[in-house]
Parts: sequence; structure tokens; C-alpha cells
Amino acid sequence: MKTCVTYDLMESARRSNEILGAAFKAYWSSPFFEPMPHLAPAQLASWGAITEQSFRRIDQKPDWGIDKTITKGREYGVEKICAVDKPFCQLTYFNVKKRPSSPRKVLLIAPMSGHYATLLRRTVISLLPDCDLYVTEWQNARDVPVSAGQFDVEDFTLYLTEFMQFLGADTHVIAVCQPAPLALAATAYLAAHSPTSQPNSLILIGGPVVPDAAPTEVTDFGRRLSMGQLEHYFIQNVGANHAGVGREVYPGVLQLASFMSMNLPTHFHAFANQIHRRTIGQATDHDRHNNFYNEYLAVMDLTKEFYLSTIERIFKRSEIAHDCFSLRGQPVELRAIDRTAVKTVEGGQDDISAPGQCSSALNLLTGLPDRMKSSHIEPQAGHYGIFAGKMWYHNIRPLVLDFMDTHRGSGAN
Repeated sequence: MKTCVTYDLMESARRSNEILGAAFKAYWSSPFFEPMPHLAPAQLASWGAITEQSFRRIDQKPDWGIDKTITKGREYGVEKICAVDKPFCQLTYFNVKKRPSSPRKVLLIAPMSGHYATLLRRTVISLLPDCDLYVTEWQNARDVPVSAGQFDVEDFTLYLTEFMQFLGADTHVIAVCQPAPLALAATAYLAAHSPTSQPNSLILIGGPVVPDAAPTEVTDFGRRLSMGQLEHYFIQNVGANHAGVGREVYPGVLQLASFMSMNLPTHFHAFANQIHRRTIGQATDHDRHNNFYNEYLAVMDLTKEFYLSTIERIFKRSEIAHDCFSLRGQPVELRAIDRTAVKTVEGGQDDISAPGQCSSALNLLTGLPDRMKSSHIEPQAGHYGIFAGKMWYHNIRPLVLDFMDTHRGSGAN
């Protein structure tokens, strides 16, 4: 029988490393060492500060930090409003105060893969000037009481259908990475059960719709281990310090370790360089390193059933790819999508959802005219580059907005 001991031990280890870093920073920053001609004390103090900060980030949910936007040269204030509040997700509306409504109403579906929705901060900032924007903020499973019940891929999909119906047919949906196949399934479900609720357009960005189209280390991992092994090695019970005490989860820190191991030399070099830059006084709170790792290191737990059902049904069985996904016992047929224009976006250097995994979705949409399908590959973009950064802003974002404008009103016809 599982207990909370392992989870609490991991939490103790995180806190211990945070305290160790703080101790190094305090000790080696002492004025006693200032007269020394050697950089060693400053380097050790920098190591301590960065270690403390890094392990503290793991336990903190980042703030959006978005309080204004500029549209057509005019600055407007921005406030967050909870549009729909569910146990495992809050649909957040970024209300641009006193600005006329935008003709583009957008539902941005953030990934639930171990990071908070704030990972899409730059995506949100880039879309706010031109869109009325709603974002899914998935809850950290450790903070959801056991009394709220379970949450798996079908629950996730039903949440999406509810959000789409709430916003209406004149909505454009953008799904980033993990939710891409389930956003496709949600749209197909609405097409069959509530045709007038289909969104105008659906933009799928770097998602594993057809994992076998271009296998990566991520897809291979799910194939190497059995479901029993995955549950035995990776599932833990939430500890006593959280509202979800006792809930079985896949801890975010394990997902973080998995992601970092894929590019370990890159991360090692980034931290070594940051220690050097802090030692010589070049590092700042909002430099490139901190802006990235503030989000990257902040992780959240996933429910056991969501993690395991995602691996089993999306990767092992490839239910979306084979068009045999079902929702509460009812088959979801992708050919039912006939009013929602679909565009896929991929990065040529994406090592998480490689090119082909997302664009292959278009071949499954046999009920949709070719004129309502589109794909784009950004040759030099990695996984994060296709929804954040310069390539997203200058190359991909304009194409996405043009696609929305081209298919405005299609979902309601």
C-alpha cells in the first residue's frame, strides 16, 4: 500500500537543498571575505544564491505579471477574471479594460504536462493586443482535495467541450502541445452532439496527435515501460502539507527531472554561465536565464489517472491517431468535424513533438474540406520556439491571426 512518505521525503530534499543554498550564500557573502583577492568566495556565494533560488522556484506557482497591453499605440490596463471555476481548472479571462471588444475571441488551451499555464506568458502577451483572450489554468493536483474525485483524459476533454460551449461558436481555439489531440477530440465531440458549438478555427501547436508519425525520446519512453511499471515507479501520494493529501499523483518534480535529462549538457552550461555572470555582477533578476527558469523550474503534480491514461490512450494505443477515442462510452469520430478550420504548427527542431506528429492530424479530418486545412513548419524552431520567442512572434503569430480572420464565422455556419 502506498503512503505519503516518499512524497514527503522528496519535499524534504527540496527544502534541504534550498536551505543549503541559502547557507552558502549567507556565509560566503560575509564582509570578512571581501579583502580576499580570489574570486572563490564570490563564486561560492553565487552558487548558493542560484541553488536557493532554483529549488525555491520548484515549489512556487509563478504570477502572470500582466497588468497592461498596447493596442494600436494606446495602452490599456489588464485584469484577470475567473470566467469558469472548476475543481481541476480555472478558465481565466484577461480583460483589457475600456478597450473595444476584439473580433477575435480566443481560447488558449495551456498544456497540463507538469508546468503551470504561466509557461505561456509570452504567448498571452503577444496575443492580448489583438484578441479577447481566455486561458485554461490547470490546478496543481496536490492542491485539489480527494473529495473532488478523479481526473483523467476524458475529464480533461469534457472540460474543453464545456469551455468551448461557454464561449460560443465564434471562438478560435489554440491548443499548445499536450492538449492538441484532446482539443481535436473535444471539437469532434461537439460536432456530433452540439454542431452549432463548433469553434471557428482550431490551431494545434506542436502536439502529439499521431505519435508514431515521428517517434522521439518522449514517445519511446511510454513504450519502454508497462503501465504497471509506470504506476509502481512514478506514482506517489500527496503529503500532509497540502489540501490534496492522500491523492495519487505523478509529481511535477519527476517530470522536471525527465525534461532536464533530455538536454542535461545545455542546462548544466546555462547554470554554470549564470553563476559566472552573477559572480562578476552581470546577472539580473529579469535576465534571459531567470526569465526562462522562473517558469521552467516551477512544476505541478498531475493526477495519477490523467498521467497514466494519457500514456496508455494517447501514446500506447494511439486512440486519437487511429480515430478510436471514446468519451463516456461514446465513440468520438474525427470525420464529424466539418465546420471548424484546422491549422497545425510544428518546429523543425522540436525534440518533444517532432514534425509530423501534429500535421498528421489533417489526414484524419476526412469530413473537412481541404480549403479549411492548413499546416506550417518553422524550420529553426524548437519546442518552445513555436509558441514563444522571436520565431513565434514574427513568423508564426501573424499566420495564426490571418488564419483566424480567414475563417471567422465558419463554426457558426
